Amino acid sequence: MQASEKSYEVRNLIGGSWESGDGRETEPVYDPATGEVIGGTPLSTKEDVDRAVKAAQAAFEGWSKTPVVQRIQVLFRYKMLLEEHFEELRDLVTLENGKDAKDAGGEVRRGIEVVEFACGMPSLLMGESVRDVARGIDNVSYRYPLGVVAAITPFNFPCMVPLWTLPVAIGAGNAYILKPSERTPLSAIRLGELLAEAGLPNGVFSIVNGAHDAVNGILEHPGIEAVSFVGSQPVAEHVYRHGAAHGKRVQALAGAKNSMIVMPDAVLDKAVPNIVSSAYGNAGERCLAGSVLVAVGEVADEVVGKIREAASAMKVGPGYEEGSELTPVIRASHRDRVRSYVDLGESEGAEVVLDGREPPLEEGFFFGPTILDNVTGDMRVAREEIFGPVLSVVRVESLDEAIEFTNGSSFGNACSIYTENGAAVRYWRENVEAGMLGVNIGVAAPMAFFPFNGVKDSFYGDLHATGKDGVRFFTENKVEISRFLSEPGTTEAVRLPTESGA
Repeated sequence: MQASEKSYEVRNLIGGSWESGDGRETEPVYDPATGEVIGGTPLSTKEDVDRAVKAAQAAFEGWSKTPVVQRIQVLFRYKMLLEEHFEELRDLVTLENGKDAKDAGGEVRRGIEVVEFACGMPSLLMGESVRDVARGIDNVSYRYPLGVVAAITPFNFPCMVPLWTLPVAIGAGNAYILKPSERTPLSAIRLGELLAEAGLPNGVFSIVNGAHDAVNGILEHPGIEAVSFVGSQPVAEHVYRHGAAHGKRVQALAGAKNSMIVMPDAVLDKAVPNIVSSAYGNAGERCLAGSVLVAVGEVADEVVGKIREAASAMKVGPGYEEGSELTPVIRASHRDRVRSYVDLGESEGAEVVLDGREPPLEEGFFFGPTILDNVTGDMRVAREEIFGPVLSVVRVESLDEAIEFTNGSSFGNACSIYTENGAAVRYWRENVEAGMLGVNIGVAAPMAFFPFNGVKDSFYGDLHATGKDGVRFFTENKVEISRFLSEPGTTEAVRLPTESGA
């Protein structure tokens, strides 16, 4: 793939029709590797949200009554189309987000895995039953779609995160409205085009582009039953509180400050490349990035030295150049924010042992790999999400101290440990406060059939995204308890209300 000279039109999809921006205000879409504007996202209004909801409500009537075994035929076709267009989707992610081809391809693959999971919806929608809960009485539960649902997705995974919820929601019989990040709308548009090609009826899937007006329009609209959100902690809290205040079911996946605990017995030759990938992959712009290294005991000097050596050797470059390992951050303003955190860490007393503040390339939004050593728990760089290629190193003397430091964070998305000691792993697992755990794995991303399981300030809600939690989030239970009072053989045939006859 080469840097794009093409300008992309960003359109809304409402009721099966692609709509141009009609001269409204737009947000520029950049190629982060060059800084060039490649499109403009129309900033939709609450009125646009309302039109999408009305179209979705009209489509829901027929789609929800379509047998689930027929609904999943659309998902089977969709899965095949995503496979056929895999490289195209990968390159779109690289273009608008900046990540390298390997990370972009991994993102598309993890999204497709959720489509595969949703193809099992006939089994996933099965209710439960108990016969004879009392004499002659049976108890049964059934799962029903909610109606019109929505998702608000982030810039850092423009293909995968929409696919976390889209196939599950529509497979369960809902109509679905997507508000992608205004910074990275191109992947979402292509997902919508392929979904139409797969045969999804008009109006079941809509795209409303925009920023805060569109978000608040979704959160406030009485016709939307549930909202799924992924993004920063402050916005997640707003989405959760504002959506719930308007009577919606909300799941809001928020920020993170993930620890990677390195024990003295860690196999460093294998652990270090994994740690470097976790800290600096996708320029550190992922909620499962390992952003704090907690070095236990005498391993600290050695592991910091090896990470510094490996990070210094990373090839900085555009994601579409072969061999690039450290790619750009999303915007110049975000690069400035990351730089301000490194300045802050230095002023707080951390030692900058690898400094990426000087842009390593003239073009684009690049920030070099950075290591802040001797960080302490009271420093902001130890507690706040930086969301960039910056690794903070905390030195402790024991596993208990490492767990205490980790649990002191308000976040609880993920934590990893590097050790060969099974007893240490079990002790850590039982005591650490994080929802996703990695053992010698720096990015503890669960498979599609497990929940994305952040806790504490990394998640607002009750039911997580993906897995059976995702199915439960997009469905409602009806529980039936029944008995029949007539004796067998004494009743006449019962006519249904729609039957006619003499």
